[in-house]
Amino acid sequence: MKEVDIAIIGTRDQTALMRLAGVERYLIIDDDDPDMKEKVRGALKDFSADPLIGIIMIPEDWKEHVEDILKSIRGSKKVSTVVIGIPAGYTTEKENVKEYYQAYTRRLIGFNIEI
Repeated sequence: MKEVDIAIIGTRDQTALMRLAGVERYLIIDDDDPDMKEKVRGALKDFSADPLIGIIMIPEDWKEHVEDILKSIRGSKKVSTVVIGIPAGYTTEKENVKEYYQAYTRRLIGFNIEI
């Protein structure tokens, strides 16, 4: 089985937390950066083109900036990178985060995983 890297595109706090968990590939983008949308798009394209990266995390509220790229990744016929939306900030819009990620995982791989 081939090992893959995990990468995160996020704010300073989000990337710091994931780096503590062992994520070594990251890009910090500030919410107030005037070029934030372009930087997020560029980072997602770069990370998804890297064959060593298997999972990319991105804040849920930034996914609207990259919907076309996400659609292209999902529609690819080859095995591709999985892009996971992470809760933005310290709260989440999802009432039951466990159920949200179980449903997300089921949609990605076709079966349930108990968390």
